[in-house]
Amino acid sequence: MAMKAKFLIIIEKGERNYSAYSPDVPGCIATGRSVETTLNEMRVALVFHIESLIESGDNVPTPKSLNYYLDKTDEISSEDILAHIEIDVTEPAFA
Repeated sequence: MAMKAKFLIIIEKGERNYSAYSPDVPGCIATGRSVETTLNEMRVALVFHIESLIESGDNVPTPKSLNYYLDKTDEISSEDILAHIEIDVTEPAFA
């Protein structure tokens, strides 16, 4: 059974481009020349990464809320752009 999972995406501006990552999914990153392109690339990377985890029998990380990161970590700076990407994930795959 598939369910929707909403992953926090943090986008950082570099000198010539943007980079994005999800603190819930270590190792999953994307870059692009605009925020929109970076978000689209991150969606592709996130779907690919999650599918790879499921295929290899690993658990998919359970997404944490924005409040979790604001309260419990210094992961987010005031210069970051925040977004969410919602994807379909097979329910038993969650950690």
